[in-house]
Amino acid sequence: MEQIQNRTFDEIEVGDTASLVRTLTYRDIEVFAVMSGDVNPMHVDAAFAKSDMFHQVVAHGMWGGALISTLLGTQLPGPGTIYLDQSLRFARPVLLGDTVTVTVTVKEKNAAKKRLLLDCRATNQRGEEVITGLAEVIAPVEKISRPRVLLPEIDLNRTAQRYERLIEMTRGLQPIRTAVVHPVDSASLLGAVEAAREGLIVPVLVGPEAKIRAAAAQAAVDLAGYEIVAVEHSAAAAEAGVAMARAGEVEAVMKGALHTDELMHAVVDRARGLRTARRISHVYAIDAPDYPRALLVTDAAINIYPTLADKRDIIQNAIDLAHALGIGEPRVAILSAVETVTESIRSTLDAAALCKMAERGQIKGGI
Repeated sequence: MEQIQNRTFDEIEVGDTASLVRTLTYRDIEVFAVMSGDVNPMHVDAAFAKSDMFHQVVAHGMWGGALISTLLGTQLPGPGTIYLDQSLRFARPVLLGDTVTVTVTVKEKNAAKKRLLLDCRATNQRGEEVITGLAEVIAPVEKISRPRVLLPEIDLNRTAQRYERLIEMTRGLQPIRTAVVHPVDSASLLGAVEAAREGLIVPVLVGPEAKIRAAAAQAAVDLAGYEIVAVEHSAAAAEAGVAMARAGEVEAVMKGALHTDELMHAVVDRARGLRTARRISHVYAIDAPDYPRALLVTDAAINIYPTLADKRDIIQNAIDLAHALGIGEPRVAILSAVETVTESIRSTLDAAALCKMAERGQIKGGI
């Protein structure tokens, strides 16, 4: 294992020097922002950075300062060093892709206090100074040699990145009038209100008015400007929301604080529901940070024991949704307990049949 070893005060001479070289990546900027909490948009927002004085993303100033600290703590003087003072002057920005050489040079020694004054300098790949300064440290007096600690891997996951992409696709489109069924708790009401603020929907709040207003008071939401359709209870709210969709008064129905079964009972009602010739199904849009593409899972909420024909409809529904989300040729994986056709496992027989149906054009638009 690699060792890191210090240089004691007595071993160090004026003029001694140490250097390290680092090329700035966007990952460096992200890690520093996460660690420090510094989310100044000139560092982390490429669109904003184009409009500032440098016209591109630049490193945090203290990213370079941290490299100086690295040199002092691991090379000169190295382990056992105590930082006392640091001055820095930032002459130029460090841009993405810049290769920075950081150098510290011993300028003075104070034998009585075992202190060192070091000149600090960072230059870019063109030899231009980007940081200069002075550091004062207490140098170690005992020799230290330690194995270099293996640091954990950092996995940077941008939470909700794919959801942000979906929301961005709606920019420039008109918000759709949406029946929000039984929004009588803070979570369901805030979901509708936040969607309205994003310009996604025009919510129509369907449910017991007193409970809706109580939820609004609890969530500190002003309901002025929001339409309320007052009904007695959740079942009535489901029926009213579906009736509005059937009549064309709203373009979508949004689930509030009621059980899925209760809402779906109204949706699939043969006489007054929203049935079509195709089986209705549900899709989860999942933001899986370690997966490189959008991930849709269907059907995990509506169909308990789907037939082969139902599964064909479920797949086609998901493909059609993927097309609407800008995925031109979605890849479809049919999940079962095993990956081979097995007579005793019906789902594998259905999977084989579905693949053949796709070959024959009975399922279209996906792989």
